[in-house]
Amino acid sequence: MKKNLVVIEELKKQGKALLDARRDNFVKQNLLSDEFLDMVQKNKKPFDLLMSYYECAIMEIETKFRVLNHELSLEYDGNPIESIKTRVKSYDSIMKKIRRKDIPVSLESIEENIRDIAGVRVICSFPDDIYALAESFLRQDDIVLIEKKDYIKNPKPSGYRSLHLIVQVPIFLQNEKKMVYVEVQFRTIAMDFWASLDHKMRYKKELSSEEVEILQEELYDCARQSAALDERMQGIRDRIANKQRSETLLIEDKKM
Repeated sequence: MKKNLVVIEELKKQGKALLDARRDNFVKQNLLSDEFLDMVQKNKKPFDLLMSYYECAIMEIETKFRVLNHELSLEYDGNPIESIKTRVKSYDSIMKKIRRKDIPVSLESIEENIRDIAGVRVICSFPDDIYALAESFLRQDDIVLIEKKDYIKNPKPSGYRSLHLIVQVPIFLQNEKKMVYVEVQFRTIAMDFWASLDHKMRYKKELSSEEVEILQEELYDCARQSAALDERMQGIRDRIANKQRSETLLIEDKKM
């Protein structure tokens, strides 16, 4: 009996500790929300100016990819880029990032520590196009590579695949040149389709832990199948390209 009372008392302590932790986290998040909103209101013009820098950087990056796509389409008779998506993080996303990284709530801290406020996603037809395009992009002398994460060769445990680059690009203002951080993601159509559905699934809060586990397994299997589809489509494209090259060489040999 005494032993049971000790166990019950210990469970009560653990329960209280958990409740205290949740309360503290709730208070911290709401205080941070208030602090962030207060900072934005007090610095509305500088904050809006900072966000405009990210918008300008996105335009610079997007233009670079559109030029590359045009050049490569003329050279290889096919567009490597299917589409380009862009975004600037919302207030809510920036605030969540501040919480996660536990950084000071200031414009200087945000600008230096959050490097994916500006985002450009490049959707390609084939995996090989991703690497060729990324290589051409990084060869440009005004692009500074800060970080590279290859989730295609090394997928995340969930099955997520993409090539991520954090770069700095110059934007030219009235009286100065400013280097701005931009995150660039490269995906195939299949990778992007899978990632979009995965993102939607992960925000369904009404699912039980058992249902979530089953879905995670299903999503991982879908990721594996989409990777296999990319490989097969790449193989078909390569066979067609090799056949065309062989026929071209044959025609040239006959001319000689």
